[in-house]
Amino acid sequence: MPGNEIDAYIAGQLDPRYTGILGALRTLMAAHAPAAVEGLAYGSPAWRGAEVFAVVSQSKTHLTLAFERGAEFEDEHGLLEGVGKRTRHVKIKSLDDLDEHALRDYIEQAVRLDTT
Repeated sequence: MPGNEIDAYIAGQLDPRYTGILGALRTLMAAHAPAAVEGLAYGSPAWRGAEVFAVVSQSKTHLTLAFERGAEFEDEHGLLEGVGKRTRHVKIKSLDDLDEHALRDYIEQAVRLDTT
């Protein structure tokens, strides 16, 4: 089962201080991208529809939620970072940092773009 890949990632590779953040992101994805398949891509937790559309990676100071076609998003929340042609990301340092309203919007945009 694909979700078990992420469970194994959490158990073996994720810094424990990010467990709550990744759990919240999984919940948001399940609610707003219900058809997406959860698994690993590039060695990190990811969600796939027609293609991989979101990937979480960790650093020493935060988790990064990257959207593969984020450069095409409308960013009324002003949280997206990055300057490349395709990907944009949001850095999340703590659960308090997690803006559910903005992330829900970004996830829904990612799902719409994944179907086009």
